[in-house]
Amino acid sequence: MEILYQWLSEPFAYPFMQRAIVAAIVTGVVCAILSCYLVLKGWSLMGDAISHAVLPGIVLAFVLGIPLAIGAFISGIFCAVATGYLKENSRVKEDTVMGIVFSGMFAFGLVLFARIDTDQHLSHILFGNMLGITDEELKQTLWIAAITLAIVLLKRKDLMLYCFDPSHARVIGLPVKLLHYGLLCLLALTIVASLQAVGVILVIAMLIAPGIIAFMLCRTFESMLIIATLVSVFSSVLGTLISFHIDGATGPCIVIVQALLFVVTLLYTHFKPFQATLAKDH
Repeated sequence: MEILYQWLSEPFAYPFMQRAIVAAIVTGVVCAILSCYLVLKGWSLMGDAISHAVLPGIVLAFVLGIPLAIGAFISGIFCAVATGYLKENSRVKEDTVMGIVFSGMFAFGLVLFARIDTDQHLSHILFGNMLGITDEELKQTLWIAAITLAIVLLKRKDLMLYCFDPSHARVIGLPVKLLHYGLLCLLALTIVASLQAVGVILVIAMLIAPGIIAFMLCRTFESMLIIATLVSVFSSVLGTLISFHIDGATGPCIVIVQALLFVVTLLYTHFKPFQATLAKDH
């Protein structure tokens, strides 16, 4: 027991780990909340598209000397709007359009990064660097997460109805198009808030795993939000602690923990009906 306590408490002696844990909790909460809406809407690929599409915005923001978060947000929104425009004005299906747009923008970002001499390390952008987060970056993450959570909580019922049944939302007079682009903006903001933690590649796992785990376990949306948040915060903190002790990359450690939790949940939901049948027979 003493060894476990030491394993858990030792990292908190270091200021950089204290910042990392706070960033992990904040990122975990905001990703979990939005994850539930994305799973309900079936927008997992949209999260993947926007997370990859922010790369050229990050590089251009660095060149122009503006905050990287602004460039990432604008680039993500451009990807979402371009996807919607191409879907509405062509016969190509949405998933195909998203694949073309995000892969094209991601490739464009890689070309820009290779051509421009920057002091940014590519692996930090792609996979995050939570243990190296500064006070300024932590404040930025906290502000973006707070804005995102406030908007989601204020509009949670409208967003839930839009994600579950857009036709019904339109009939009762909800601004469906505004909710559509509002959710896209929230998605872009969440990805920007998570960049420092897990990077542009692994953030998609943070936006899918908590929601799908909660979806398999819960029957109401309110309980789904609670379970997703608990799963996301637990995996984010545990992954950060593991990365400290094994001297590994934080983002991949968090995603591995979430993947393991998904497998455990899948096995639990698979064998639960079987156990219930056995108990009924006896």
